[in-house]
This record gives sequence, C-alpha cells and structure tokens, in this order.
Amino acid sequence: MKILAIETSGNDCSAALLIDDQLEQRCETAPRRHADLILGMLETLLQGANVHLSALDAIAYGRGPGSFTGVRIATAVAQGIAFGANRPVIGVSTLAATARAAYRQTGQRKIACALDARMGEVYWGCYRIDDGDQIRLLDLESVVAPEHTPILDGSGWCGAGSGWEAYPALAERHQASLMSDANPDPDPDPDPDPDPDPESEPMRVRMHSESGPQAEDIAWLACATAQDAQRADQALPVYLRNRVTDVRPKPAGSS
Repeated sequence: MKILAIETSGNDCSAALLIDDQLEQRCETAPRRHADLILGMLETLLQGANVHLSALDAIAYGRGPGSFTGVRIATAVAQGIAFGANRPVIGVSTLAATARAAYRQTGQRKIACALDARMGEVYWGCYRIDDGDQIRLLDLESVVAPEHTPILDGSGWCGAGSGWEAYPALAERHQASLMSDANPDPDPDPDPDPDPDPESEPMRVRMHSESGPQAEDIAWLACATAQDAQRADQALPVYLRNRVTDVRPKPAGSS
C-alpha cells in the first residue's frame, strides 16, 4: 500500500509517504505558510522514495475540522494531485488523527479530543483505541462550547488537542474523568508521609494538549480505511460549523 498524506488543518504543515509499513514525514510549524510549503514537502518525499504519483494507491488528506483555510488547502491539494494522477482520495477526520497522535505519544486508549474552534467553541470527538489499535469514534463529532461538552463516561480518559489549553473550563468540567487511576511515580517513596496534606498533592490528570493531527496519522488511518477511497471529485472538507465568521445583525437604521 502506497499512500501520500497531507495535513494542514492546524499550526503544523505536514506531509507523509507511507509505503507498506515504512513511513517518512516532513513537518513544520508554520501558521499561514501551509500553501507555500506543502507542495515542496510532497515533492521531496516522492523524489526521496523514487515513487511516481501514478504508483500511489491513494492520496489521503485531513478533511477537518480545523482552520477554514487550512482544511481547504489540504482538500484542494489532494484533489488536484488525484485528478492529475487519476488516483482516488481518502478523507480522514482530523479529530481521529488527533486521537491517534495522542495514543502514539502516550499509550492511552480513551482519548477525548478538543481542537480550538475559536469563537468560544471546540471541535469535539471521543475515541477508544481497541486491542487491534483501531480508532473507534464513540459518538458524533461536533462543535460545541466547552461548558456544554458531553460528560465523559467513567474514568481513565486522556484529553488531547489545542482546545484543552485554550479553554481551562474544559479540564475543570471533565477533571474527574481525566484523573489518573495509577501511581505515576515508578519509584515511590518507601517511607511516605503518613499524614500528607491533600492540598499539597499535585493534581494528576491525563492531558496532552500538544497532540494534534499530523500527516503520519492521516496516512495510517487512511491505510486502515482504504475501502472508503473515493473519486477525486468527491474530495470535500468537513467544517462541522456552518457559520465560519461571526456575523452580527446591523442596528436598525444603519447602512
């Protein structure tokens, strides 16, 4: 399986080439420069592997949700390449890619993803990674105010994505579900304080706000859902929000 992957929905611009079980990625944190960087990254990967576009099985892209401009860039680039090479496309949820990134970085299998959607909202999706390392969406992805996110079921969750840092109220709402149920100290004090002050104990929560979608996660998820490949003309972004700008009605009598 040969998959070329594109992810530009957030601050990171990344491209990856997956050939069977070998993956190469190029990534740069460069807000507002994705359009300038992505084609060069793709060309470098293809030339380095000596792979022609016609040899690819599919072009994968982060379909959103995320930055309005960034999601459109990934979709348009993937569609253009797919049209030119007569290859199919595979759109991958950036929330699912965030969940996979968090699992890859932490090993946690219950991931609550929140990406900063601006305008006082987050893109929200909850995932479980099964024993076969498959990413399973537990409910619908949505755009919602942090204080209205559905309460997480049970404990042992890991928060992932930029929304957790952008909106502290989110962590407060889900604190009980994010609390670690294991002792994080691999070498506990053999003579602990018999009467510790609970207020002096640091709050141990599973949080990985730095996790975000990258092309390598898009590529692996696309490989797992290759049966969902579509024609190039079917490549579409997913915004979750119909309203992409804050439009307020004008006062009566204004022009």
